[in-house]
Amino acid sequence: MGLFWILLLSRVYALAWGQGVYAPANAQIVHSGAACNVKDDNMSERIYTIKEGDTLVLQCIVKGHPRPQVRWTKTAGSASDKFQETSIYNETLRIEGIQRVQGGRYYCKADNGVGVAAIKSIRVDVQYLDIPVLTVHQTISDVRGSYYQEKTVFLRCTVNSNPPARFIWKRGDMLIEQSKDNGVDIYEPLYTQGETKVLKLKNLRPKDFADYTCQVSVRNVCNIKDKSVTFRLTNATSPPMIRLSVNDTVVVDPGQDVRITCEVTAGFPLPIVTWSRYPGPLPLSAQVRGESLILRAVTPADAGFYNCTAVNNVGNPARKNVNLVVRTMSNLTFQITPDSNKDSETIQMGRDLKLSCHVDATPQDKVNYTWYKNGAPVFNSDSLILLRSDPDMAPGTSSLEIVDMKFRDLATYSCMASFSGSTVRELRVDVNISQNSVSPPVLTVPPGRQAVSVREGGNAELVCLVVDGKPRPPILWSRTEKDLLMPSGQPTVETPDGRLRLKNVSRDMMGAYRCQTAPYNGLNIKRREAQVQLNVQYPPILDPVFQDVRSRNYQMVTLRCTILRSNPPRLTDIRWFRNGDFIRMPMPDLKETPELKFKLEPTNNGSYECRVSNTEGTSACTFNVSAQPYNAEFYFDTPNPVRILKGNNYSYNLQWTQKEPDATDRIIGYWINVRKNKQNLLSKQIDLKGKTPEKGVLMSYAVSDLKIPLSYEVRLAPITTYSTGDYVSRIIQYSEPYTYPRPSDHVCGFEDERICGFSQDRSDIFDWTRQNHLTQNPKRSANTGPDTDRSGTKEGYYMYIEASRPRTQGDKALLLSPLFNITSSKGPKGRVPYCVSFYYHMKGKHIGTLNVYLRVRSIASVDRAMWTKSGHQGPDWKKAFFDVTPSGPFQIVFEGIRGSGFEGDIAIDDVSITRGECKQQNTVANAGKTVLIGGSHPLPLAKWLAFGLSCFVSLLFR
Repeated sequence: MGLFWILLLSRVYALAWGQGVYAPANAQIVHSGAACNVKDDNMSERIYTIKEGDTLVLQCIVKGHPRPQVRWTKTAGSASDKFQETSIYNETLRIEGIQRVQGGRYYCKADNGVGVAAIKSIRVDVQYLDIPVLTVHQTISDVRGSYYQEKTVFLRCTVNSNPPARFIWKRGDMLIEQSKDNGVDIYEPLYTQGETKVLKLKNLRPKDFADYTCQVSVRNVCNIKDKSVTFRLTNATSPPMIRLSVNDTVVVDPGQDVRITCEVTAGFPLPIVTWSRYPGPLPLSAQVRGESLILRAVTPADAGFYNCTAVNNVGNPARKNVNLVVRTMSNLTFQITPDSNKDSETIQMGRDLKLSCHVDATPQDKVNYTWYKNGAPVFNSDSLILLRSDPDMAPGTSSLEIVDMKFRDLATYSCMASFSGSTVRELRVDVNISQNSVSPPVLTVPPGRQAVSVREGGNAELVCLVVDGKPRPPILWSRTEKDLLMPSGQPTVETPDGRLRLKNVSRDMMGAYRCQTAPYNGLNIKRREAQVQLNVQYPPILDPVFQDVRSRNYQMVTLRCTILRSNPPRLTDIRWFRNGDFIRMPMPDLKETPELKFKLEPTNNGSYECRVSNTEGTSACTFNVSAQPYNAEFYFDTPNPVRILKGNNYSYNLQWTQKEPDATDRIIGYWINVRKNKQNLLSKQIDLKGKTPEKGVLMSYAVSDLKIPLSYEVRLAPITTYSTGDYVSRIIQYSEPYTYPRPSDHVCGFEDERICGFSQDRSDIFDWTRQNHLTQNPKRSANTGPDTDRSGTKEGYYMYIEASRPRTQGDKALLLSPLFNITSSKGPKGRVPYCVSFYYHMKGKHIGTLNVYLRVRSIASVDRAMWTKSGHQGPDWKKAFFDVTPSGPFQIVFEGIRGSGFEGDIAIDDVSITRGECKQQNTVANAGKTVLIGGSHPLPLAKWLAFGLSCFVSLLFR
């Protein structure tokens, strides 16, 4: 990371030079969200504490040129349950309604391609407090008895919180203290989830039957209020018991209504019954009425385990489960297995034959298979053996074995699958067994179809045909490479006719495909298979697709177009074009890399295109060749670019570097345009006066006569002898040039969102609001509050307190200045004084009070009243000021107190805190507008009192 210099000249439109290109440095994370606290831990890592549900706003401020790209990432913290892989490319990270799982360590990484990236981290600690859960338990030895015949009862209170909660137990309204009651024991059990405290009631006494309250507290961190839960312990308290109206498993047909009742048979207090389902939530059509769950017109998607749970926080919850099964049946298939002992693939007389039948059903074990021979039912005999569930086949498969096959066994066999007593439609398959109806399949790929070529994006058809064999089985397709899936995402695809149709073919689908006969709906023998090669053809892939080429005029330029891949690889044509016109040249060698060389002149700048073709199409490399200079690159890290001028104006020190200044002809100047609302306010040429821009060296230009607090668009373009570069633009904004953390001569008008480092006090009731005329609520009351800021401009901002609802009388809002880290050093006449000056606006019949305090930081910070004003003060802005002599680091605190009604808006503007006493002429000019309180300026106050007394005496004796 290099040092850089910035020479700021006081003259308008002055030009300066310095080292400008450097790696990201000094990364800093600042916050502007609803933080409870931001502190550093022992490892110097910042910890951002925030309440769950508030808005997290983190901003990564980093310096670097060219402007770095900022990326936010997160790792899991103590309150998070997973790693967050999402990256956010933005300087500001904003999370609305932050949740506890979003706590953890956040990193901002800034990189601009120069040197090492800058990384900064901050730990976000999300604070929360859930409502506690109180449960009651008895000792194990008392299971058989009445619940509270046992002498020992445990009240367990559990809560989830961050930071750890503090527990308080109460009996009725009385605090339970273990040291004062021998009948109780309070302890924290081991191996519990969350934070738990147990209240043990030993040797249960009559007074122990009472209301018990468990109160949890996180000591008001982030303004999180205490929470509590109460349980009434009586001699009737008992755990829940339930009973279901149905069996553990319920099997129904699709379309039926199902009603399951979970009856509570015991438990006090009365248990609460809830229903849930696994997997997934309850169906949308489910209705819960009291203890009953009603499912209307069930579908297979409604199947699953339904859980009834009864809870009254006594003992363990009572649970019962019901497995709901919805009958389904589909895809009935058959298999013909010749005598496996003889390795036969055909039907032969005198040998065994097996016919198998399988259906996909739910429940699988409730399927009934019925076999028929020529329409007549088949029963077990010496030659026909029925197997309800064939152990040699897939589960749920029924088989019919024909032993020592005879001519009488040649017939049509039927297998029928059904559910007993069900409305689900039965399925049937017929198999004709004869010497001519069964033969092994022959699989073949048609001639000329072993390799299929298709253009990328087109459609292809791969064909494998069963040319012989009865019955003809379906064909299964898969990729020959075992790790590759089919284009549909499945490992195999079934085609009844052996034709695999592929749409919108891409090059990743290229390769070998395997086709196989299926082991079902045909002979169950060794599978036949073949392969088909898919060849995807595409135009040449070139590099670069686009390239910006800059050069000086009258120098040689070489353009090269590299061919990365091509299918087919043989090229058919190579042509060069300039601005769309064909360049006549000798035919290039199709086996070499295309290349074009020429001398760049002002007349041949433009777009060059190299078109490379094969039989499938044409691709192009495009080159934008120009002597036009590269863009300027704005510098965004100028320290204090704003300077205040007379007449409510300001100037802005605009800085930039020139990208690759030596790549083109010498840059002699820049065009600069300053625009507001797309209207040019300034357009002129910046003359470099013979100096040449250097790579990485800063240039500066002071843009003046800008109106506070407006922002402007600035456009900048480099100029050479032959051409002008493209304009780049940026927005320049007015910002308060506050020299925090030391007092400054600058006036803070709250024009910047950072409000000069002022902040809201977290201990007050509500906040001050930044506003201007353009952001005012059009429905606001016209009888209170300023119409514009102190300068009278509609764009100017100020800070005010809103007195409308929900504010009530006496509500306070505190606005804190930055902490000024001054020492307690003394001047020749004592402590160094500082002048605090500001404008205030207090118009309205319900105006409350505006107080200003001096807060000096020490072991205990103390607020000291310095100025106050109450009631209606007229429609105009008025100025107030006073001197302070702090003994150490200090802040100025503005306190607005809401009056008796909504017409009580109070506003402040143009606050300044400067070294030295306030000027006496200003004090006299503003007599009657400033009230000095309690010794903040003791010597001048004494002089004023003496002066007033002498005037009174002279009038008395006149």
